[in-house]
Amino acid sequence: MPVLASGVDYVDLNFLGRPEIIATAILHGTAGVALVDPGPATTVPALTTALSRKGIRWGDVRQILLTHIHLDHAGGVGGIVEKYPHIEVMVHERGAPHMADPAKLVASAGRLYGQDMDRLWGEIKPVPRERLIVVEGGETVSAAGREIRIAYTPGHASHHVSYFDSASRVAFVGDTAGIRRGSGAFVMPPTPPPDIDIEAWHDSEKKILAWDPDTLFLTHFGPFQGARQHFQGLFENLVEWSRIVRRLLADGTLADDDRQARFIDEALLDLKRKVGEAEAADYTKAGGLNYSYQGLARYWRKR
Repeated sequence: MPVLASGVDYVDLNFLGRPEIIATAILHGTAGVALVDPGPATTVPALTTALSRKGIRWGDVRQILLTHIHLDHAGGVGGIVEKYPHIEVMVHERGAPHMADPAKLVASAGRLYGQDMDRLWGEIKPVPRERLIVVEGGETVSAAGREIRIAYTPGHASHHVSYFDSASRVAFVGDTAGIRRGSGAFVMPPTPPPDIDIEAWHDSEKKILAWDPDTLFLTHFGPFQGARQHFQGLFENLVEWSRIVRRLLADGTLADDDRQARFIDEALLDLKRKVGEAEAADYTKAGGLNYSYQGLARYWRKR
């Protein structure tokens, strides 16, 4: 994979043995190394190997920047900091308590993932409070000696922030800019429960575009240019998915399990038409369509 810009790189965590599902970004600077979204505990060995191949040891890593606390982005952080206690962890104020005490986070995820929890995410360990750098958005901080601007960017999650590296003009946007893989023909909205907020999501888009980034870096997966067109594609698909969900919710003859099954069928058929069957399967590994139905159904029921 190419270096994004001077001092900015990334690695593929090969989640569940599949390429281009979860990416970790790497910032190099005068003060060492910072990582953005190091992923779940199950991929920490792969991350360690990938960093080593680039000549990076954990002793070089000074900071971990979390876009949000969902387990595919942040689940491995507690175990990393337990082993390497010099590392500081940057996280939004809404997510910080759950990094220090992940019991509620684990319980909530357990309701979604059930018996797959350990296979997918591994052991979720707490991060000592003294290692947390708590942010609210609007700050400019130094990470790896680089100037990083922070924006609060909810919509996908209420504890989501995005980071902008002023030197490279790369915006690290977590899930706020959706899921985009391979040829980039489709930008998929990740809409799991419980925090989906479409109005807030549009406000977050405006904050990111105000940076005028050259590149959006997505945890799922990698760098893409053309930020305005990218967000346009994301929201067009979010409108279409919302249309399907609202139609299904309005059909009183259906049980909710049937609504979910029909949503998955329609969304997957559209995805296969646009990216092909094999690529569609990997898109759904990066963001489950069942969870996307559940998040959007919750959002539209509240309205």
